[in-house]
Amino acid sequence: MSRRIALVTGASSGIGMLTATCLAKEGFFVLATMRKISRAKNLLDCSKKYKVENDIRCPELDVTKEASIESLKRELSSYNQLDILVNNAGIAVGGFSEELTINDYKKQFDTNFFGVIAVTNTVLPLMRERGQGKIINISSISGKFGFPALSPYTASKHALEGYSESLRLELKPFGIDVVLIEPGSFSTNIWTTGNHTVSSPKGSPYFFYMKKIEEELRKGMASHEDPLKVAQLIAKISLTKNPKLRYKIGKGVKTAIFLKKVLPWTYFEKMVIKKLFRIIS
Repeated sequence: MSRRIALVTGASSGIGMLTATCLAKEGFFVLATMRKISRAKNLLDCSKKYKVENDIRCPELDVTKEASIESLKRELSSYNQLDILVNNAGIAVGGFSEELTINDYKKQFDTNFFGVIAVTNTVLPLMRERGQGKIINISSISGKFGFPALSPYTASKHALEGYSESLRLELKPFGIDVVLIEPGSFSTNIWTTGNHTVSSPKGSPYFFYMKKIEEELRKGMASHEDPLKVAQLIAKISLTKNPKLRYKIGKGVKTAIFLKKVLPWTYFEKMVIKKLFRIIS
């Protein structure tokens, strides 16, 4: 098949759904995967709106299941090529570290980190043999900053950042680009259906702390940006020759990351602690 092919994980909603549609509009045939095919309706409706429904196929894929990864291999073998991989599938596990279990952290990493590796390793032979391709990993500002009550999520994104840096250096000689997208706060389902926060029980020393943080997060949702901006950026990168390693997007993201680079950690620590004490007072 001479037509360009893209694979997008976590495409049932939000950034993944919009990315699949944007790529189809740019002429790609898109394999828009999702954990449950029953959730494909929103994507199909969106694709019909933009008249690209014939350019999108929706295979079922659970990035944490070996059998599902094997099914993906069989799916890709029928195309014998892949030009773009967008590793977007993700969940958000939250809670205070003392009250989380190792299994909570494993659940987070199985999707956000090990799932990325599993899908990437599945497509790499196709890209390497053709000497071209782009792997676009959806990170987060959380890959640069630690946030209270989100240590599993931020740890998984920090790990994704390091993995992507190493992978880019490994694959450059083979003509394959690795890219990180670092969004700020965008309106996606990761904070609703993809949210697996372990709330502090009554009597916990963290109970009121957690309630106030959850309240602040709910308030902040009103100012979350349109995920279409991220999808459009991904589509643009997919067509870009020699893309950069990192692309930051969202209100205040570039400034925040720059300030963290140039200012001492104690500055941020004092700023965050001050805000937290204001929240829980």
